[in-house]
Amino acid sequence: MSAAQATTVYPLDRATILAGSPFDLKVEFSSIVKPDEVTVTINGEPADKVLGKSLQFVEKEAGTEASAILIRAGSVAKPGTYTVEAKAGTETKSVTWEVFGTSAAPKAKNIIFFLGDGLSVAHRTGARIMAKGMTEGKADGRLNMDDFERMAFIGTSATNAIATDSANTMSAYMTGHKTAVNALGVYADRTKDSLDDPKVETIAEALRRTTKKAIGVVSTAEVEDATPAAVVAHTRLRADKAAIVGMFYDVKPDVILGGGSAYFLPKSTPGSKRKDDTDYIKLFQDAGYTLATDKAGLKAAEGTNTGKILGLFHTGNMDVTLDREFLKKGTVAKFPNQPGLVDMTEAALGQLSKNADGFFLMVEGASIDKMSHPMDWDRALVETIEFDKAIGVAKEFVKTHPDTLIVVTGDHTHGISIVGTVDDDKPGTEMREKVGVYADAGFPNYEHKNGTGYPDRVDVSRRLAVFASNFPDYYETFRPKMDGPFEPAVQNEKKEYVANEAYKDVPGAVLRVGNLPRSADTAVHAVDDVVLQASGPGSDAFKGYMEQSDVYRILVDTFALAPAQN
Repeated sequence: MSAAQATTVYPLDRATILAGSPFDLKVEFSSIVKPDEVTVTINGEPADKVLGKSLQFVEKEAGTEASAILIRAGSVAKPGTYTVEAKAGTETKSVTWEVFGTSAAPKAKNIIFFLGDGLSVAHRTGARIMAKGMTEGKADGRLNMDDFERMAFIGTSATNAIATDSANTMSAYMTGHKTAVNALGVYADRTKDSLDDPKVETIAEALRRTTKKAIGVVSTAEVEDATPAAVVAHTRLRADKAAIVGMFYDVKPDVILGGGSAYFLPKSTPGSKRKDDTDYIKLFQDAGYTLATDKAGLKAAEGTNTGKILGLFHTGNMDVTLDREFLKKGTVAKFPNQPGLVDMTEAALGQLSKNADGFFLMVEGASIDKMSHPMDWDRALVETIEFDKAIGVAKEFVKTHPDTLIVVTGDHTHGISIVGTVDDDKPGTEMREKVGVYADAGFPNYEHKNGTGYPDRVDVSRRLAVFASNFPDYYETFRPKMDGPFEPAVQNEKKEYVANEAYKDVPGAVLRVGNLPRSADTAVHAVDDVVLQASGPGSDAFKGYMEQSDVYRILVDTFALAPAQN
């Protein structure tokens, strides 16, 4: 048999690895090779000796005609540059890793990591105008996120594409390793099994391994969804939600708040989405967690002394603020007492701050993204306002806990732009003629008399004109969707997505012919950089352009999880 080239080595070239952090090494050869043909070295030493774990040779990987080498849960203790060389006969493949240590002493006791899913610059602008108003070109107020003193541009691309999803992006923040679209806490390999890919350590696992800090995960989505899952999970497919619940149970964050109870319930329970009889709600309760299923239950759980709260407030994703608090649409009739992101952030901080060693809290405003996909801009902007109000809770917390780093960022962007206003009082019946641009835009007439921090109404007569840069076929109505979240496209008999004719007869609606493939039912993520803002000890490291994986390095340095030994 001729020698084969080692086509892929994981971790990939230019990987940055926390000293002492467990990870899997994998070498994928391009054909079947013999064991005695293969050597894998790290800085000239046998890889198994350097990583401290035994090497496994796989003669023929499932579904391939090729061999592989695996070392599970190895680690490198000493910071430095490491060159990995894999040989099969005369062919070689080499990659270089940087193993890094951290500061000798922690810079902060606590970290609060705010993730606005899909948060783009236009979301911030729109939320500020909608919530605060504008007079003569100057904002009448500022968002909580406006005043953080440290900023950076963050690149979001995946290892297999410039485009991105919420899994690989948040995974890069939470592990320090970039990965492929849909992957969490792993390098996406060539095997079909989504749960056997080479793993890297998540921040929650690093904290459990090195500290006694508390951990919190808060989201308005299903807690098994990509962003919250990235704090704990290892899978090639973010859709492995039942398995992700088990990963939460393995790590046991002290506070878990969000939706997604359907994946905690055994299959015998109506509404369950599990395919087994495991009752994770009971398992968490047996592990000392107080269960909360609505706003009142969350308030009661805050008064317990267990130190652990499992809050599951919806079988799926929680309802958005506009529906939950104002319009009572969506599934609010079925789940009438859902807490909001502000409630959940307050509860999490109250519980986690009881830990004398400090905490790491991830808070996700999930539906900024979930409402931007269907181009339901009013709901997306109100979600952004709610997200900002939760940031305000953290800023209040910092007044009495100054040893706290706050980070606010998005995981990826959307192709959202604000171009002016839509003015119903302009003459004519064509809605597109009511779009005001340049001087004709004027200012929107949202009112703020109710004192909630939200606009009194979104269906005002002169409102923000917001559009997407990418879209399927759909009917643009130029109006807020007051009867429930927008569904722009539906499948036809050819399984292609076409404009949803439910909106065809809205007065003045315009058919927009899509610029996405007909397999797309909504707008998609953009590749644009996201903006990161930060405040508090350790925040000075955020500056300029950074990769998402660089952000992890700052987080673990702030906590000094691997003090460098010089």
